[in-house]
Amino acid sequence: VQLQASGGGSVQAGQSLRLSCVASESVFTMGWYRQAPGEQRELVAISNTAGITDYQSSVKGRFTISRDYAKNMVYLQMNGLKPEDTAVYYCNARTRPPVEYVYWGKGTLVTVSS
Repeated sequence: VQLQASGGGSVQAGQSLRLSCVASESVFTMGWYRQAPGEQRELVAISNTAGITDYQSSVKGRFTISRDYAKNMVYLQMNGLKPEDTAVYYCNARTRPPVEYVYWGKGTLVTVSS
């Protein structure tokens, strides 16, 4: 599975961005992770075809993950951005368990200035 992400950029605090990621084929779970400088990569939001979504607590209420299954796409609408959201955001895809293959796209940089 190949993943192509887009939509990063530089914004000021309080503004919004939408990230998009297209997969080369249908995948059970798609989502977003991020990695800030000097930090470990962390989950931001995921969504699977069973309708289950999960968010990191710090983004709940501000970020929304959605999927377009016909286009094999996943989106991350990010509202109320904060400087601490600054990171490289990575699109992630996983096949259905129990044999869970994991795929990563190239990161897209999100920079939020105060």
